[in-house]
Amino acid sequence: MKILFDQGTPVPLQRHLTGHIVDTVFERGWSNLDTGELLDAAERDGYGLLITTDQNLKYQQNLGGRQLAILVLLSTSWPRIQPRVNDILAAVDGIGPGDYTEIPI
Repeated sequence: MKILFDQGTPVPLQRHLTGHIVDTVFERGWSNLDTGELLDAAERDGYGLLITTDQNLKYQQNLGGRQLAILVLLSTSWPRIQPRVNDILAAVDGIGPGDYTEIPI
């Protein structure tokens, strides 16, 4: 699956997502896009999942009808996220198109 890391998503998580193609918003040159434009661009470019730490996303955007799945990590801290890597991997493996999932950290 093509996965996009939003700004704030710890890059070290990428090495645990073997078997997936992982890019960052920064690498794609999308850092200046607003959230709606980012979601549109990710879907247009075939991303299946956005991993973000933006806990307000579900309140700021209408996510209905999207094909892009969204996984929200409820922390930006890699030391706090690292012990939950197995939970994150399970969520990634089980997520479907348009799903919205939060991982408590």
